[in-house]
Amino acid sequence: MASVPLGKGANVPVEARAIRVELVRTADPRVPDTDVSALLLTADGRVRSDADMVFHGRPAHPSGTVIHLGKRGEGAGGGGGRGVRVESVQVDLTRLEPEVERVVVCASVDGGTFASVPDLRLRLLDSTDGGEQAHFAMTSATTETAMIGGELYRRGGEWRFRAIGQGYDSGLAGLARDYGIAIADEPRGPGTPGAGAPGTRSAAGRPARVSGGPGPS
Repeated sequence: MASVPLGKGANVPVEARAIRVELVRTADPRVPDTDVSALLLTADGRVRSDADMVFHGRPAHPSGTVIHLGKRGEGAGGGGGRGVRVESVQVDLTRLEPEVERVVVCASVDGGTFASVPDLRLRLLDSTDGGEQAHFAMTSATTETAMIGGELYRRGGEWRFRAIGQGYDSGLAGLARDYGIAIADEPRGPGTPGAGAPGTRSAAGRPARVSGGPGPS
């Protein structure tokens, strides 16, 4: 089956037992680095604890159902073409705890904004055979430093995926706070926790949403 192109707000049914959501961007040393995280949300739209945030510093949820798979390169090689950088999270939909209604896949950018990250897109793949189910081009970013790319959500006893593309000027810290996570957003320095370390309360304000809005349709 051909991969389904998604526009902002569009959704597709998910039939695979386990799904891999990938953030893809151009591999170029001049492009700011990006990081992917996933939030497990209950019916009230919030996490149960900081453990419900999965990212590079905490690569597996305690339940084992959501795993951060790290980053890898694709393409380029010796042919002179431009490769891409891929960062993935995997979600086992059959084993997610019943109280988890949504898994939100987020991205943040280090040392710039998403306007500086060309060809940014999400890919939705079947983890079993690697087949691409859908893709979403996130091309409208400007001043955002964090973004909700998409979400897996329950609807009528089935799982669906929705493309969101909601941006935040306040970075990953602002985005995460909107869902009940306490997260540090100060620049890393000697003897201080790294940015994106859950459990450290930041003094920054609420996130500045610049597009879209969370919640299934």
